[in-house]
Amino acid sequence: MKHYLLAGAIGTLAGAIVTTQLAAPLIAQEAGKEVSVYEQLDLFGNVFERVRADYVEKVDDKKLIEAAINGMLTSLDPHSSFLAAKDYEDMQTQTRGSFGGLGIEVGQEDGLVKVISPIDDTPAAEAGVKAGDFITHVNGESLMGLNLDDAVEKMRGPIGSEITITILRQGEKEPFDLKVVRDTIKLTVVKSRVIGHAVVLRVTTFNDETFSTLKTELAKAVEEAGGIDKVTGFVLDLRNNPGGLLNQAIEVSDGFLDKGEIVSTRGRKAEDSERWNAKLGDLAEGKPMVVLINGGSASASEIVTGALQDHRRAIVVGTKSFGKGSVQTVMPVTSDSAIRLTTARYYTPSGRSIQALGINPDIIVEQPRRPTTEEADADAPRSASSFSNSEADLRGALNNDAITDEERKQMEEEAQQVEATAKLRDEDYQLAYAVDILKGLSAIEGGSTAAPANSGGDTADAGEGAAAQ
Repeated sequence: MKHYLLAGAIGTLAGAIVTTQLAAPLIAQEAGKEVSVYEQLDLFGNVFERVRADYVEKVDDKKLIEAAINGMLTSLDPHSSFLAAKDYEDMQTQTRGSFGGLGIEVGQEDGLVKVISPIDDTPAAEAGVKAGDFITHVNGESLMGLNLDDAVEKMRGPIGSEITITILRQGEKEPFDLKVVRDTIKLTVVKSRVIGHAVVLRVTTFNDETFSTLKTELAKAVEEAGGIDKVTGFVLDLRNNPGGLLNQAIEVSDGFLDKGEIVSTRGRKAEDSERWNAKLGDLAEGKPMVVLINGGSASASEIVTGALQDHRRAIVVGTKSFGKGSVQTVMPVTSDSAIRLTTARYYTPSGRSIQALGINPDIIVEQPRRPTTEEADADAPRSASSFSNSEADLRGALNNDAITDEERKQMEEEAQQVEATAKLRDEDYQLAYAVDILKGLSAIEGGSTAAPANSGGDTADAGEGAAAQ
């Protein structure tokens, strides 16, 4: 603190001296800047009038001005843009949880439309669209050269209509087409399930309903598991979660932390910086946690992951996250339009920025490629063994007289749960890995509810102001 006070005092003194000696030149310089800005605005007006008068076809003044504004904003970064009336309405609808479309979150990279993540149980997910895919054509028409809003507009259409998108995917030699039927996208923001004694909470987005739904689903799953004492731990599945509202990311993080910083944001001006801290109360009651992430985990989901990782509250498993560490604020500029402007960067509790880096998992676990039918048939055993494979299978084997019928029943139930997790590996290897971690921690701790230590992560952050993308 003294260091900063001293630096400030020296800076103030130096500023006073320079201002005294160079006041006139500084005023002239500032005036020169203003003249330059007005000259540039005059330039814009001149070009606008020239286009209106001489373009080969009559132009729509409103569309021309909106395109100019959008061009100005999109030149700043990939997440700033102008939201015309329909786009602004769509954005507000999405944060409420229901909208029409394909069900994908997209961004732009090197002029190409890149899929950040498909949304669970939507036409795009069911058609096979994956995080990291590039969409090059819509119904045979190239998207090259279009800005993101125009490209998205090409993918919109009536509910029930079919669209063909051309996909460029890493690992595939040639682009390929996918047919998708547009539908109303109703987001199920949180889904819960119990696997063995582990509670799995799948969070698909961060909208107005996320935290309240999370609390409801968590309580329901704990009851299904037989109470908190029966739960080995919690898996927070944030894979392919493209983010959303900053306040919801803060609430979800706070839900599993008792104290400490959750996230901070730093803008252009020091007074615009903000910091959020956790309040007492842990929905998981100190039980071990695993957070699952992948390349489709972005923005608000990275805030949650970074907070839980930095506080060693959870073990992060999966693959590196998307790496969006900036905050966008949606600012209305007319009664029916707004601008989405990058106003700050966000930082995890340890001060990490994950902008363009992503969060590295504590344990990297790739999702294996599903084998084709032919490969699966080739790997299948040709015949079952007719030999006994345990003592119990031998004719005349002695009974075990050291356990009661109740203990035997419990052992059988535990064995069934282990087998169920093993089968889950074929369906979702990363999730099965997370469940196995919780079971292993529970076995070591002998059922203790102490939170596990985390190995400490790598990078951090991505967030949102009034609304995050």
